Amino acid sequence: MLPKKRRISKKEVDLVFKRGRSVSSTLLTFKFVSSSCPVASRISFIVPKSVAQNAVKRNSLRRLGYSALEKYMSQFPTGIISVFIFKKIPVSTFQIENEIKSILHKIN
Repeated sequence: MLPKKRRISKKEVDLVFKRGRSVSSTLLTFKFVSSSCPVASRISFIVPKSVAQNAVKRNSLRRLGYSALEKYMSQFPTGIISVFIFKKIPVSTFQIENEIKSILHKIN
């Protein structure tokens, strides 16, 4: 799990949805905004109710996303505020890692 200071707040989520650019893959959508400050990138996961009705399932998917993201945090550009949005339920953590890796190749 990412520390709280590496995740974004609800106000920043609104900012990302209003002004952000997006990159899509089969499992995830990645929305992001580049900030002017050269601080560490901040990232969050969102699981809509249309993907998982149960709150327990949504929270477990978010935790899976954060655990898969830990390997690739150093590869994200500095000063980026971003959100990963699940489109469907993944089969495994390996599938999430592959999606994150492909999205990283698209934005870098």
